[in-house]
Amino acid sequence: MPNRQTMPVKDAARIAQKLADELQVELVDVELVKEPAGRFLRFYIERPEGIALDDLEAFHKRIQPLVERVDYDYMEVSSPGADRPLKTQRDFEKAEGMEVELKTYRPVHGQKRFIGFLLGYKDGEITLQIGDEKISFAKKDVAVVRPNIEFDEDDLKDDRPEGEEEV
Repeated sequence: MPNRQTMPVKDAARIAQKLADELQVELVDVELVKEPAGRFLRFYIERPEGIALDDLEAFHKRIQPLVERVDYDYMEVSSPGADRPLKTQRDFEKAEGMEVELKTYRPVHGQKRFIGFLLGYKDGEITLQIGDEKISFAKKDVAVVRPNIEFDEDDLKDDRPEGEEEV
């Protein structure tokens, strides 16, 4: 369409936040990413008790006509998952005390990956408790911080009786 004005993703995020408030879900993130299959507009939503498929569907149906002017090929609405990266001040506050994985762009003390307990994020510094040591990282030097989720073999065992298949 000639002369069609496109909507910036930040405007779509603002609209999505209003809808999330109305539907009583948390808007975790909005992203527009170019992938080999095309441009994906993604909305990540959740609830403290967990997000249901009906919530995702309701949000999708309501947001789609509101963001028609964003230049995208595909739109997705999904849960961010348990190991979603921490991005906002609110994310860091909610994760304080949790064990996290932090990856840096360049080696720090000879390594780029750290596992420790998140003590906080303040004044552009992320502080972890790693063993007996407190280590601070400048946010600009950090590629990603996410909850460290580990499974043991018992978590992965299939509890169904032998011979019974998953449906």
